[in-house]
Amino acid sequence: MLVEQQAAKRVLVEETDEYGVIRVVENNGYRYLEFGDSAEQSCVLYENPLYLKYDYTRAMLLASLCHPHPETALFLGLGAGSLTEVCLAALPHLNDVEVLELREPLPRLAMEYLGMSDDPRLTIRIGDALELIDTAETADLIYLDMYTDAGPSVAHLAWGFLAKCQDLLNPGGWLIINQWATLDGRPLGAALFRGLFYRHYWEIPVKEGNVILLVPYSFEQSPPLPLLREQAARVGAELGYDISYLIEAIRPPSE
Repeated sequence: MLVEQQAAKRVLVEETDEYGVIRVVENNGYRYLEFGDSAEQSCVLYENPLYLKYDYTRAMLLASLCHPHPETALFLGLGAGSLTEVCLAALPHLNDVEVLELREPLPRLAMEYLGMSDDPRLTIRIGDALELIDTAETADLIYLDMYTDAGPSVAHLAWGFLAKCQDLLNPGGWLIINQWATLDGRPLGAALFRGLFYRHYWEIPVKEGNVILLVPYSFEQSPPLPLLREQAARVGAELGYDISYLIEAIRPPSE
């Protein structure tokens, strides 16, 4: 079986930029975005780019539904573009999406090999989000998912950067962070998050070894569970797969 799997795996494209290797690999109908020495960043079912294979992306989509009608979104890190693509499809009021992406080849490769569409609602700026964040527009939803072949970007633990992200939220907005989990299941930097966000955020642990953080604009906000159940059912029916099971995993901040 292992030999068959290796035989089925093929490299579709490989490029090198100033940050290293970017590679797209295909195996059994899935296409994987890899950085460096086969460090997987994203996975796309090429025949259906709206299918989210992993729980961490499903949990980020679920977190989006905490906002009843988001119109604007900011993505910090593009990856394969699958989450951006799904949000544009599943959030009916979304009409203005900005992406800050470090690596110049990624948008082109995502469109050519990973099923991302050239949507007119989408604006992509190339550069370091740590620098570009000061010129980003405010948004109803902000997604932080900046990974390299070595793990999360320093931005994921940078107090000033994270504070700027929350400050860019529109009233009623949500900051959604894909954070590594430590061996005890807490998000990496748990103490930092508790201090920065005054313990007013929520977590969704997922089986890939990550924890999704849901950080609101204000202390008056909390995950609206009835709305989440209603919207998750709608999105599940439209996309053809369930995300509602993740609602039960939502928990307060790790101590």
